[in-house]
Amino acid sequence: MEKGLAVNNIMSEVMTAVPHLMKLKAKHIWMDYDEEADVLYVNFDRPQAATDSELLEDDVIVRYRDDEVIGLTILHTKTRLH
Repeated sequence: MEKGLAVNNIMSEVMTAVPHLMKLKAKHIWMDYDEEADVLYVNFDRPQAATDSELLEDDVIVRYRDDEVIGLTILHTKTRLH
């Protein structure tokens, strides 16, 4: 793939996500994807700061610090894209 085309594709994907990310009002967002386990980790704060977590029916783990959501662990990430 041509370098310019690759940059345009990346920019397009990021710009599509920006309005959704801005709604979160998080100052920082960290994302890590474990391809072997097919798990996406999305953190709005250090995961070690979690005081509780909850596994939802759709295989998403929500991590809390008190009543604030500080992260999500999304299982079976690739299967959600189809």
